[in-house]
Amino acid sequence: MKLLRETKLMFIRNLRQTLRSPVFIFVSLFQPLLYLFLFMPLLNNLGGVPGLPAGKTVQIFIPGLLVMMALFGSAFVGFNLIDDIRSGVIERFLVTPVSRSAILWGRVLRDAVILDVQCILITLVAIPFGLTVNLGGFLLSLLLYAFVSITMASTSYSFALIYKIEDPLAPTLNMITLPLSLLSGIILPLALAPLWIQDTAKFNPFSYAVNASRALFAGNWQSWEVVAGFVIMFVLMVVIFSWSLSSLKKID
Repeated sequence: MKLLRETKLMFIRNLRQTLRSPVFIFVSLFQPLLYLFLFMPLLNNLGGVPGLPAGKTVQIFIPGLLVMMALFGSAFVGFNLIDDIRSGVIERFLVTPVSRSAILWGRVLRDAVILDVQCILITLVAIPFGLTVNLGGFLLSLLLYAFVSITMASTSYSFALIYKIEDPLAPTLNMITLPLSLLSGIILPLALAPLWIQDTAKFNPFSYAVNASRALFAGNWQSWEVVAGFVIMFVLMVVIFSWSLSSLKKID
């Protein structure tokens, strides 16, 4: 109960800090909106190719786009942590009785909630483009996106705690997120890729998240893709969060 209470307090504190500049929430929607308005129309003529059924381009593209938002939207939150380290905010928290887990949970849960709000907004915008949404599957997919967000946010916080300066953080995160996104079938289905890329993508946990996202939008709740996506992302989330927590404890 103590951990839950402390996590709640840290979550509210971090959320209020973000809401003081709500423009950030909407500015971060600029890139996915560009993909929706300017890139998705380019895929319409590809309908009928493997993995991209004719007339269902939007049903394949949007679930992948939401995973991309979770992947990139949470990958650079470590810059805020570096600012808090430099200003002494983290140091002041560390000398209080609040648990280290609550400090970190308050941040990653804030990141996940903001990400899910953005995913809801993008989905609503995509409905006039022909997107059909299975409500139950979509609500369940929000939990999946939260797993991806917490995983990437924890990764970003880990490197921020290690580097403590901004200069090496951006290239490190780009080096991680770019190949993960390219090998996950976010933009185009992996069925279009050469066999060696398809085989390599099997080692990318985020490719399973993309497959699960598309299955959930189609209403296939009980498919192996959904089970695999949730299990793999949950395990990865726990491992990366534990690493981030360990990094936080080392700066005591």
